[in-house]
Amino acid sequence: MNENKTITAIQGIRVGHYTDAENVKGCTVIRFPTEGATAAVDVRGSAPGTRETDLLDPINLVDKVHALVLSGGSAYGLDAASGVMRCLEKEHIGFPVGHGVVVPIVPAAVLFDLDIGNPQVRPSAEWGFQACQNAKDSPVKMGNIGAGTGATVGKYLGRDKAMKSGLGSAVIQLPSGVIVGAIVAVNALGDILDPDTGKILAGIRGEKPGNYYSSVKAILDQNVENIFPGTNTTIGVVATNVPLSKGQLKKIAQMAHDGMARAITPAHTMYDGDTIFAVSVPNQHAQSGNVTADTINLVGTAAAEATTKAIVNAVQQAKSVAGYPSASDWNE
Repeated sequence: MNENKTITAIQGIRVGHYTDAENVKGCTVIRFPTEGATAAVDVRGSAPGTRETDLLDPINLVDKVHALVLSGGSAYGLDAASGVMRCLEKEHIGFPVGHGVVVPIVPAAVLFDLDIGNPQVRPSAEWGFQACQNAKDSPVKMGNIGAGTGATVGKYLGRDKAMKSGLGSAVIQLPSGVIVGAIVAVNALGDILDPDTGKILAGIRGEKPGNYYSSVKAILDQNVENIFPGTNTTIGVVATNVPLSKGQLKKIAQMAHDGMARAITPAHTMYDGDTIFAVSVPNQHAQSGNVTADTINLVGTAAAEATTKAIVNAVQQAKSVAGYPSASDWNE
C-alpha cells in the first residue's frame, strides 16, 4: 500500500466528496473524531462566503467542530453544511444542549464556480449528507473532485483565457512525530506558481500551449477586464496532530496563508475570498506538555509548506473540461 501523502494521514481525519461531473459542481467534507477537533479560521480574501466562522474566534464558547465543509456553488453551496449536520445528528455527534439533543458544529466556506458547467445546479444539503457518509481515511483523491470540480484559475483577463484547477492535498511528517496536512480547493483569480522555480504552472493562457501572460503584469499594466467581484476564491483546511488551542490555531491559519501567497500570485485580492481553517486532532502519537513558541513556529511553517504543496497538486492533478485546459494538457 502506498504511503498516505494527504491530510488523512493524520489519525482521526476522514474526507468525503460529492462530485457532479456533468454539471461541474461539487463539495468536500472533512470529518473529525466523535468528540470533535479544536479549530480556528483566518480569512484574507475580500470576497468570502462562509458559515459558522464567528464561533471559531478564541473568545467564543464552542471549542470543537465536528466537520468542515468546502464547497462550490458560491453562497448557494453553503447549504451543503446543513446536510452534513443532518448526517452527524443521525450519528448523535454534536455539541450537547440537553434532553438528548446535539447540535453538530459544521463551519463552511465556498468558492464561486457558477460560470462553469450548469449554473442552476449547486451543492445541496443532500450532496453534503452523501459526502459526509462517504468520508474515509484513505488517501484523498485530487483534481476534478468535490469542491475542486468547478475550480479554475488565471481569470484576470477573462474566462476565455482561464485554466482548469481542482482540489489538492499534501502532508508534512516530521521526525518528531508531528504531522501537518492541508487540503485546498484552488479557484484563484491569479496564477499558480512552482514555488521552487517561480514558473507559472497554470494561469492566464498565452498565444500557444505552454505560454502564459502574468496576472501580476496584467494588473500593473492596468490591463483590466470587467471582473465581477467575488467570482474566485481559494479555500482550505490545515490540520495537525499537535494539541493546540483556538488562539494558537488562529496563528497557524495565518501562517498557512503564507503558503497560499507563495503558490498563487496575486493572492488575497478584492475578488478572492481566500479562507483557511486550522484544526488540531491530537492522538496517542502527539507531543505532550506545554506548547512553546518554537512549536507554533514549527507547525505554522509546516502548514504553509503543506498548503503550497496542496495547491500545486490541485492544478497538476486537474483534468481539462470544455473551454478550460488543465496544466497537464496546456504544458505538454
